[in-house]
Amino acid sequence: MYPRMNAWNAALLVVLAGLLPRASSQESVAPPPPATVAPGSLPASVAPAGTASEGGEEAAEVLTPYEKLLKRLDDAERRIQELEESDGEEQAEPTTRSVLPSMIPSLLFVHDPEVAAAREAMQAEAERLALPPEESLEMGKPRSAAKRSVKWYDKLSLRGYTQFRDNETVFHDRGSAQPQSPNDGSIGRDKNFLIRRARIIIQGQVSDHVAIYLQNDFAANVGQADINHFTQIRDWYADLFLDKTQIHRLRVGQSKVPYGWENLQSSSNRIPMDRNDAFNTAVKNERDLGIFYYWTPVYAQKIFRYVLAENLKGSGNYGCFGLGVYNGQGGSFAEQNENVHVVSRFTWPFTLANGQIIELGVQGYTGKYVVFSAPIRPLGEGNSGFRPGNTIDATISRERNRGGIRDQRFGGSFIMYPQPIGFQAEWTIGNGPGLNPDQTFVDDRALYGGYLMALAKIDTSFCGLFYPFVRWQYYKGGFKAERNAPYGVVNEYEAGVEWQISPAVEFTAQYTVTDRPNTAAVDRTDFVSYTPWIGQLLRMQLQVNY
Repeated sequence: MYPRMNAWNAALLVVLAGLLPRASSQESVAPPPPATVAPGSLPASVAPAGTASEGGEEAAEVLTPYEKLLKRLDDAERRIQELEESDGEEQAEPTTRSVLPSMIPSLLFVHDPEVAAAREAMQAEAERLALPPEESLEMGKPRSAAKRSVKWYDKLSLRGYTQFRDNETVFHDRGSAQPQSPNDGSIGRDKNFLIRRARIIIQGQVSDHVAIYLQNDFAANVGQADINHFTQIRDWYADLFLDKTQIHRLRVGQSKVPYGWENLQSSSNRIPMDRNDAFNTAVKNERDLGIFYYWTPVYAQKIFRYVLAENLKGSGNYGCFGLGVYNGQGGSFAEQNENVHVVSRFTWPFTLANGQIIELGVQGYTGKYVVFSAPIRPLGEGNSGFRPGNTIDATISRERNRGGIRDQRFGGSFIMYPQPIGFQAEWTIGNGPGLNPDQTFVDDRALYGGYLMALAKIDTSFCGLFYPFVRWQYYKGGFKAERNAPYGVVNEYEAGVEWQISPAVEFTAQYTVTDRPNTAAVDRTDFVSYTPWIGQLLRMQLQVNY
């Protein structure tokens, strides 16, 4: 028995000694020199005050905390030995699980301040070891045999990430508009570093049928040129599972709208710094307030979990089939009409004979979108303060439109996960709000576009993961969420690499060659808004996960 007991004593000694306050420079807490001691006896140097030493003289020194702890450990061991001997030889040797509880009261419930500080930590550790319920940590009193109740905070997790960016304009065609992008506020003149995203996420399965997901962004931009970093809700929803297999569920609240595979992929997981414009212009912030039904068979649940666990850059579980209704104006933006948008998506992941995972999907939505305006000079001419017609606040009152403009899209997705080579392709067509060529009226205009991307996953044993990629994107259509819904063409090429240095740190560098409209409204004589800017960018991002 003694070797086992001494091992537990040593473990407890390390824990408690680490919690004791450090001695001052005048008082050393180093252990006494080793000496030959008979089992059950104490060295003279740690004999309690008031007892006689081997020389017959009374020890006058004051015991250090370390010496007091040694004595308590020895007393506890002696007490256990006496109890076991009193039970008789017929009693089997107790296991470690039964010995440990009897030791803890002797060690914890002394009244020295330096030991009392360890009580809470030791009690938590004892519960983690699943000690028998009849063994109490409260002065030996029995406690209920029922399992410790799970607190509400035990069901929740806290995590997040932050993205720090810098964009440098390497080349700018002087005959084009100024560099600008609605996707990144650090692109443009007089721009330097930017916190692109600062997210805190609280999530958890609070019961067999309910899970919650709450995400705030502490670096939101609300459109004011001289103010940045507002706090804004990104996701705030509950999943209501209709069965314990979680095949059927309702998602209620503000969440991502299931349109476009890349739109559903988390920004913390996406390799390119920004989403493609063809799909991203469909839903502002990719999110809206609504109710969505998702059907995900167990087979697909396993694939979605595997893709994320293997760092294959998945988009998460948004069901194999989804159907929902939502406001339509975009996440964190107030609804403007009585109309709701309706969206549906079907996607199917499958595995080839060689283990390669493929996912095919189709999606579509319909609704009416209300466009806001900003003052411009149509084609650089006319009076100041003109606001295009068919917007909610048009200059000509009879041209104001509060009911909204037709907003419909249909798209397809092909995803081959990087094992180690991957490929992504998405394309969309439809109709939506777009400023007319004369810049006087927002019409219902045709749109189309998408992207092609090749990527790879390179796993090294000495410096982390690498994800090189190349992407081409094209979009011709309106930017409905921008003031006046400017209409233009995006033709962009990108190449770069994401380096996952560790699970906590990622660095991305990419080079972009772009031809896209500047979507900023300018009310100035002889200045035409929404002309294209042509240039090249060197973009860098550091992401910290926590």
